[in-house]
Amino acid sequence: MSKIIRNTLILTIITVVAGLGLGLVYEITKEPIARTEEQAKKEAWQTVFSDVSLEDFKAVDVDQEAADKTIADLGVKATVDEVCEAADEGYVVTVTDKQGYGGDIQVTVGVTKDGTVSGVSILSISETAGLGMRATEAQFQEQYVGKNTDKFYVSKDGGEGEPIDAISGATITSRAFTGAVNTAIGYCKNAF
Repeated sequence: MSKIIRNTLILTIITVVAGLGLGLVYEITKEPIARTEEQAKKEAWQTVFSDVSLEDFKAVDVDQEAADKTIADLGVKATVDEVCEAADEGYVVTVTDKQGYGGDIQVTVGVTKDGTVSGVSILSISETAGLGMRATEAQFQEQYVGKNTDKFYVSKDGGEGEPIDAISGATITSRAFTGAVNTAIGYCKNAF
């Protein structure tokens, strides 16, 4: 047997064993990861509508036409991932904005029936530590809560609507977060 054939067989065996190992690890961790993500989502719902009990949140289908219109009107690169009713209080909209500095930012936004932002909660973010990650801090997020507006804008950019102070050194993150919140508000106005 030539050396090339022997080395090819050894590498093939290593590849097959590694692939089987990765597949096994995936199968073992798939369900716990899904449970953790589901729990995080439910905690976010209760963060944005703290007065609504968990069993009073009802998932509704995303109105893709309303989502597409909202995204086009705002000029953002975002997706409306999930929507649910929060009893008779309003809606919870989960949006992923794809224009964060470090990648996608997934935000859950509570919007009351009259259009007031009842709360915001980050589900996923991978921004720069000490800069963009400050979007997770209450001081930044509270700027949106309790406001009834058609749109927010980062104050240093100018614009119409309710101004938001950008995170120092993280304007791109601030814009992406604001884009996600605006998408949730716009979606609710277009869909309901």
